[in-house]
Formats: sequence, structure tokens, C-alpha cells
Amino acid sequence: MPTPPLPIAAVVYPPALDIGAFMRTAVAALAERGVRLGGVVQHDARPNPDDPCAMSLEDLASGTRFTLSQDLGSGSSACRLDPGALAQAAVAVRAAIEQGADLVIFNKFGAQEAAGGGLRAEMGLAAARSIPVLTAVAERLAGDWERFTGDPATMLPADLDAVLAWWQAVSTAR
Repeated sequence: MPTPPLPIAAVVYPPALDIGAFMRTAVAALAERGVRLGGVVQHDARPNPDDPCAMSLEDLASGTRFTLSQDLGSGSSACRLDPGALAQAAVAVRAAIEQGADLVIFNKFGAQEAAGGGLRAEMGLAAARSIPVLTAVAERLAGDWERFTGDPATMLPADLDAVLAWWQAVSTAR
């Protein structure tokens, strides 16, 4: 009998892939199948000539968007991540966990999470509550993801069929 997949998984993606668009497609496909989703997905405000790095997170439960990029002025080279918006996103994710989502989606396990911040605590909370977690991780951070989840970690290709097959296997095993 094959070992069931871990209920915490990451879509590993190359730099050229628009992972936000892929995750939004996966969210739509899962929602069409009746999965009660919680969590957040990323939207980039491209093309925006005034702010090419602008991005927001959408709360899957309410549709509310949190603008993650703060305007620090044209001469700034500091991190543009708005900690207040990230805190709002964390509250939304925690609410989805408390309300019993079937699956919690995180836009990505990125540099913030790899360093111990971002939405890492919420990922751990969902897993501790036995709620499956799906996120994305850039190829360059795959090792950090494996250290966070423990080896072996569930690593999925950026393929919708693979994500849906993972969810089917996880939801059947629950």
C-alpha cells in the first residue's frame, strides 16, 4: 500500500513562472470541486508604471485584498513589505483556520517565511490543527521548505493535475 502524501505541500516553481496566476487557477479548480478554502493568494499590479513591484494578497474567504507593497519613495532601497498588511493577512488566515477550512492556501513560502517570519506561524498552526496546507515555493527556496516541513516534504510540480491529484489523495485519507 503506497504511503499517503503529506497534508502539507508546496508547488515548486521556476523563476519565469507567474506563480500567482497558477495558484489562482488552482484555487478556482479546487473551489469548483466544493473544497472550502481559506488562506490568501497573490495578485501583482502589473503593469503599473508607477509601481512595478506592487502586489496584494486576496483573502479567499472574503475576497478582501491587502496591499503588501508600501510606498517608501523613489530613493528607498529598503524592504517594501508592509508589515501592517501582512498582519491583516495573518488574521484572515487564522480566521479561516478557526472556521474550519478544508484546505488553507498560502500564496507562497518566500524569503520572509524562510527567515522565520511572514505567514510561517500560520502555516504551522494549520498543520498543527490537521488542516491541509498548500503553498508555492521558488526552486531557490526548496531547501528552506524541506527544513521547515521536515524531510521528506511533499513537493509538487507546477501542474494543475498534480495539485488536484494531491488534494484528492489527501482529502480521501482524512
